[in-house]
Amino acid sequence: MKTITAIRSKRVLTPEGIVAATVHLRGGTITAITGYNEFPSPKNLYDAGDSVVMPGLVDTHVHINEPGRADWEGFHTATRAAAAGGVTTLIDMPLNNIPATTTAAALEKKRAAARGKCWVNVGFWGGVVPGNTKELSALDRAGVFGFKCFLIPSGVQEFENVDEADLREALPALAAINLPLLVHAELPGPIEAAGKKLQKANPKKYETWLRSRPAAAETKAIEMLIRLSREFKSHIHVVHVSSKLSIPLILRAKQEGLPFTAETCPHYLFFEAGSIENGRTEFKCAPPIRDAENNRKLWKGLGEGALDFIVSDHSPSPPSMKCVKSGDFVRAWGGIASLQLGLPAIWTRLSGTEYSLRHLARWMCSGPAQLAGLETSKGAIAPGYDADIVVWNPEKSFVVKSKMLQHRHKLTPYLNESLLGVVETTFLGGEMIYDRGRFLGSPRGALLRRGPR
Repeated sequence: MKTITAIRSKRVLTPEGIVAATVHLRGGTITAITGYNEFPSPKNLYDAGDSVVMPGLVDTHVHINEPGRADWEGFHTATRAAAAGGVTTLIDMPLNNIPATTTAAALEKKRAAARGKCWVNVGFWGGVVPGNTKELSALDRAGVFGFKCFLIPSGVQEFENVDEADLREALPALAAINLPLLVHAELPGPIEAAGKKLQKANPKKYETWLRSRPAAAETKAIEMLIRLSREFKSHIHVVHVSSKLSIPLILRAKQEGLPFTAETCPHYLFFEAGSIENGRTEFKCAPPIRDAENNRKLWKGLGEGALDFIVSDHSPSPPSMKCVKSGDFVRAWGGIASLQLGLPAIWTRLSGTEYSLRHLARWMCSGPAQLAGLETSKGAIAPGYDADIVVWNPEKSFVVKSKMLQHRHKLTPYLNESLLGVVETTFLGGEMIYDRGRFLGSPRGALLRRGPR
């Protein structure tokens, strides 16, 4: 494999802005940013021309499901999708795999399953479930990046949801080790009440699914989480915010100075409920995709800083579990496959707005890196940072076809969508791992542990 010691472009996205520059690489790190024509040797130069040179994306919300459910998604296919989408670091969620990552022993089984299969860097979240508070310190010592819990049933029996009493037991332990708790924030009460009203509703209608997961389930959960964050002084992070009603709650918590952060996902920003046809279960996710006005308010929430960043919540499953033939939204598995498409999906909606490439990098590179405690090594083109880099053309468009997708099952709501922004080349630790549809070499991604590199 050819050794690259410098990458140059007329559009290098640095923390200071977009500049024509040369990025120098050595030993897997960025050593210097110099002038466009300042490079050591043409033989070891990658010339990106007018394409954007940007930090590799960091995706802190990915469900890989191996071991135990690798037929849903495995490390090899998921990390190929990541590399093809310009994602160089991902953090894997603790559920859907068997055993769930709720003990240090289970974490080691997951690491063993991942070894030798990862095209990009992979870290792991631990899980908080009823009764495992004594396991949290062991998971911390084993190097998890933080913890994840559900306030409603997760969909798999190995990962039970918690209630306020369970959180009151776990949060002091998490505050003591200073790790974030990521929360699927929907409370059961409003969902159960909505379900009783919808018993005779047509399960093939998207409206049925939408009405079954009211925004109140999310906002009431967030109100409780803010109260607990205030009481225990513990960092709580709300995953996949879907409702505009959550934005002012989160903003007030931040203004109060609470350690409270939140994310949203590409599907909540790209799609809207009014355009989802009945029976199209590939759009099913929890919480659900809401209306166009809600979509606009989520963008505003990003701009105001209520929402910290955008990550995929990549959660694929076999087509049979999505009930593609029956079109039954109630029975279908909730999850959207999108790991490879996050960058172009967001750029398609962001291009031509008040937001810029610098916003994109903050929301998809440095923001997620900060949640994972990787902000000094990932998410920026700057000296001392890891040479994890994506080169992409923001002016070129493409139509999503199943044959180009790398994740295990090709079912995704993005099929046949025209997207703007083509990933050309991905570098991991200064080595080219993906180039214009080709994967180079063999999987060399690291299994990360929280803490110093």
